Amino acid sequence: MPPTPRRSSFLPLVTGILLVLLGLGLALPGFWLIGLGGSFYYAVAGVLIVASGILMIRLHPGASAVYAALLLYTLVWALGRVGLDGWRLLPPLALPAGMGLWVFSPWITGRLLQGTEGRSFDKPVVAGGMAFCAALFVFVFACGWHITASRDHQFNPFPGETGAALPGADQQAANDWQFYGGTPAGDRFAMPTQINASNAHDLKVAWVYHSKDLPRAGENSRGREFSFEATPIKIGNRLFFCTPHRDVVALDATSGKEIWRYSPGGEFGKNIYQACRGVSYVNAPGTDCAHRIVSTNSSSPPTLFEVDADTGKLCESFGDHGVVDLRGGMGAIPPGFHFITSPPMVLHNRIMTSGWVYDDQTVGEPSGVIRGFDAITGQLAWAWDMGRTPTNKPLDPGEVFTRGTANGWGVYTADSGLNMVYVPLGIATPDYFGGKRRSFDEKYDSSLVALDITTGEERWHFQTVHHDLWDFDLPVGPSLVDLPDAHGTLTPALVQTTKQGELFVLDRRTGAPFYRVQETPVPAGDTPGEHYSPTQPLSVDMPNLRRPNLTEDDMWGATPYDQMFCRIAFRSMRDKGLFTPPSQQGTVGFPAFDGVADWYGGTVDPTHGVMYINTTFIPFLMTLVPQEKALAKGLYKSWHDWTQPYPEPVFTNNPQHGLPFAAVVKPWLGPFGAPCLAPPWGKMQAIDLVHRRVIWERALGTTKNVGPTNMLRMPVGLPTSVFSMGGSVTTPNGLVFMGALADQSFHVLDGHDGHTLFKTELDAGGNATPLTYMGEDGRQYVVLAVGGHGGLKTRNSDEVVAFALPKAP
Repeated sequence: MPPTPRRSSFLPLVTGILLVLLGLGLALPGFWLIGLGGSFYYAVAGVLIVASGILMIRLHPGASAVYAALLLYTLVWALGRVGLDGWRLLPPLALPAGMGLWVFSPWITGRLLQGTEGRSFDKPVVAGGMAFCAALFVFVFACGWHITASRDHQFNPFPGETGAALPGADQQAANDWQFYGGTPAGDRFAMPTQINASNAHDLKVAWVYHSKDLPRAGENSRGREFSFEATPIKIGNRLFFCTPHRDVVALDATSGKEIWRYSPGGEFGKNIYQACRGVSYVNAPGTDCAHRIVSTNSSSPPTLFEVDADTGKLCESFGDHGVVDLRGGMGAIPPGFHFITSPPMVLHNRIMTSGWVYDDQTVGEPSGVIRGFDAITGQLAWAWDMGRTPTNKPLDPGEVFTRGTANGWGVYTADSGLNMVYVPLGIATPDYFGGKRRSFDEKYDSSLVALDITTGEERWHFQTVHHDLWDFDLPVGPSLVDLPDAHGTLTPALVQTTKQGELFVLDRRTGAPFYRVQETPVPAGDTPGEHYSPTQPLSVDMPNLRRPNLTEDDMWGATPYDQMFCRIAFRSMRDKGLFTPPSQQGTVGFPAFDGVADWYGGTVDPTHGVMYINTTFIPFLMTLVPQEKALAKGLYKSWHDWTQPYPEPVFTNNPQHGLPFAAVVKPWLGPFGAPCLAPPWGKMQAIDLVHRRVIWERALGTTKNVGPTNMLRMPVGLPTSVFSMGGSVTTPNGLVFMGALADQSFHVLDGHDGHTLFKTELDAGGNATPLTYMGEDGRQYVVLAVGGHGGLKTRNSDEVVAFALPKAP
């Protein structure tokens, strides 16, 4: 009888040691998770991996059987917890299946079976084990594609026409886009219909303009953000927009060629946020500038200026030779602490604006006062300051506007007939501890305020969050739309989107809820010196845009290891759903300050009463840290004097100087950088505003191009859906144009069912809101700023891109 071949022990030995280490890395934290009340799976799976590794070190053929038991146990457990949701199956199954391909290979299992009784079974066992592991891979990803498709739901048929008149229809018929949202109503609804469901797939890039304004050194590091978020306005055959560093540019709307450019210049090095969402327009016949473009500069000092729309030269009759210094009545403003990011609302000879503030840094920051300037002269016409009585009382000599009040940093909307401007307010900064807020802070924080355009007198206000501790400030003004009441009578209404995913529908004349709002009990906290609102308003008759409250099965990761650590973190922190307050223990913020929907707001088809909105699901971790402890840990430097330079902290560390607690707020990611939340990470939704229902929802976007840097981006597109930042535009034939996704794609959707009619990849992030219009050549153009977003970490560029159908032969 020939001698039995000697089995090589090196590869099984090394593999066995590796399995023991990997198993311990799963088992020991797994027992910790059990102690927190979490799943038993990870501890049991870790023990099985250790057992398989020990048997492999001993060259025992049972090692493969134990590993097969691990895979079967994992498959049964995962299916029992998440069903056929492939993206949730991926963390527990993908890595073990990949390791299984090696464990069951001829070099491991094949060698373990050599020299044993029944050698004839070694090849079938090897082949069967490897086939099973490969099948698990295919099964997981097939289920992933399936669950992505199954999340594209059409719940209800597209509604019929409401009979509502179009706000600003005359202007739209003239083919202009005079305001950020198209009209003062902020509906982002345009009249051209040349592009339709049957030809949208033929869209091509018609022209590309390069502004040459790109990030400067340090502007996309340490939490700083450089973002090209501008939506151009269109007057006649010209487009006007601002670059992130505040150059104002005029383009030919048909060819994309530059006509003029005005550069206000300045020093931007102290700005942690470098962006400009758009410019505004003033029609001033009979003056030195008959057509004026209104914009702002974010340098120090912050300014408001007007340039001639025809020449690009400053309008000498406005302010001081074309410029208004915005520091008047504001007191101390260190560089980078106050400037304007959104286009002012200009209507009825008023320029109305507040500004961005460097929030969460200290008490007593620059005032959030809302100011109305004469659109021709630049003189201050009124100021609405919630800390004064009455709120539009003029300042006496030497007085300053109330410091530290809530600001209105987003885009405003207005009703020309009612002579009202609708201002979305933020929070009295700092945001995450409210124990020292004043009575007027409590009254107006996170409120929508309607002001008289002429005088600044308050008409009404509606608060969307009481005693806001989550940075749920209103990031954009409401969209105005006429809706039928219970008797079928059209009523002037508005729809206010919110970061927390509520859709408040109000009578825009009075601020009274058009659809029912109910005060609902919410969780309390235990932070010393803090108090909590026992209830919060919920728009109970409208769908909300949130995902359901988190459970342990929502925890995710690239592997079972980071998924397990996300589960440990979830069990270690506070999470009682929406409005769980920040805590020293740590709280899951879901949604958080980036919100379900942010500064871009919703898009409304007023003829059908439909709102389209892209939503994002990014959980954050919020932890309160006592000031002494935060300083001792070096989270930031001590600072107490407005006359001294401000020591800028890391973005995630919010000092909240002057309060007993700092706040650390950061994205909730696992140890390997994957989100702790399972997909979907973003959706597009269509809401029937008349029947108060979801018409359809669609998970949009893939993982392609997603990543923290240009060198570290996903090269393939897994259809998990992704985050977005930027809005959409719609037309009467039901098309929706949107390029806001983190995968840098541009989409044309059929608004009736959410089906994608056209998709293309952009050179950078299209994280802005597009507009559409008819060019002088008879073609419909869709124009989008494609320059990236620092917070979303999409690629930066300097492009303005126009899409159109090919020219007729």
